Amino acid sequence: MTEALLAEGSLGPLTTRNRLIRAGTSETMAAQDGAVTDKLIGLYETLAANGVGAIFTGHLYCHPRGQYARRQTGVYDDRLIPGLQRLTDAVHRAGGLVLGQVAHAGSQSRVEGVSTLAPSAVPNALTGRHVPAGSSEEIEEAVAAFADGARRVLSAGFDGVHIHGANGYLISEFLSPLTNRRDDDWGGDPARRARFALEVAKAVRAVVPADRALTMKLGMVDAPPGGLDIAESARVAALLVEAGLDALEISCGVMSAATDSARQYVAVDRRRAAEDLLFHRLLSEPAEEAYFMPWLRRVREEVDTTLVAVGGMRRPETMNALVASGEADFVAMARPFIREPALARLIAEGRTRRVDCTSCNICLMHEGHHSLRCWRYPRRRLLQHAAYRLSGGFRWGPRAD
Repeated sequence: MTEALLAEGSLGPLTTRNRLIRAGTSETMAAQDGAVTDKLIGLYETLAANGVGAIFTGHLYCHPRGQYARRQTGVYDDRLIPGLQRLTDAVHRAGGLVLGQVAHAGSQSRVEGVSTLAPSAVPNALTGRHVPAGSSEEIEEAVAAFADGARRVLSAGFDGVHIHGANGYLISEFLSPLTNRRDDDWGGDPARRARFALEVAKAVRAVVPADRALTMKLGMVDAPPGGLDIAESARVAALLVEAGLDALEISCGVMSAATDSARQYVAVDRRRAAEDLLFHRLLSEPAEEAYFMPWLRRVREEVDTTLVAVGGMRRPETMNALVASGEADFVAMARPFIREPALARLIAEGRTRRVDCTSCNICLMHEGHHSLRCWRYPRRRLLQHAAYRLSGGFRWGPRAD
């Protein structure tokens, strides 16, 4: 039974046709300069036409220094607005809603030649990249870049702005005591570490009118030990809502390829990848669904706002129960919609079995190198992937769901 999941929802001023959200994920479908392509438009048009309640785009880099990967979609220049307008027009023609996810990669950028930004000169926990500490002027420039990116998103006709404040990108880095070791106005204690996130939220809220939604993907707990914890991040969540956010998507903070929790959420070891390839679905059932829910429940206790649950949503029964109980207002997925773009329609038509995605993360291995797709289907993609894997032509990176 999925009545609660399929009921209309409220995302700030927006009314969604159901409680299913396509979570943002890297598409690697833009042009080299970040411009929208026909292939990218086709992806979003397909999702909207198949009945998803709302779409969070893949992260749109708001400053040239904030680019995460090659062929990432950009929102750093006004010349990109017409292409983004074509994307929103296609989604709206299909009856959908779409929020532009504005982001800055911080020290987690994987693009060679990009002189990126970090709160402190700490090697990135996921990539190992060394980035000098940003100056106060550079930090203020980044805050302004988020607001400028939001303005462009709205000019392009998006239904709202979704700020990326999770998964080890710049906002996560400012929030975390692991990556923010400053002792000035931008760091030194929890209040000052939260300042960057709050300044971004306020600056973006100032350009987002009341008839558009403003939401945020917020990292609650860091993967490496000694990082941001749920008690501190719940307090930050309350401050962000006071600053004008309409909803929060609850996710993880700073990532690390060296921790078990990071493998669970965004990567797989070689054994898991081999099992997924050889024994599809037999050995690759996820050990846990809805793995960020303990954090979401803590936020629910302390903050009165709309909450989006993401992370390991795989069974319609589980999704419906979370919404029906009031624990979550929406359920978001990324990887399942890669494998099954028509998933929302299938659930509306009575689908009860779990999604086809096995969380193998083969799609993740191709991030920044090949267009977003499920490499399990059709079989020729598995052969293409095998050749690519043997060539060593991939790097790990964070996936939104």
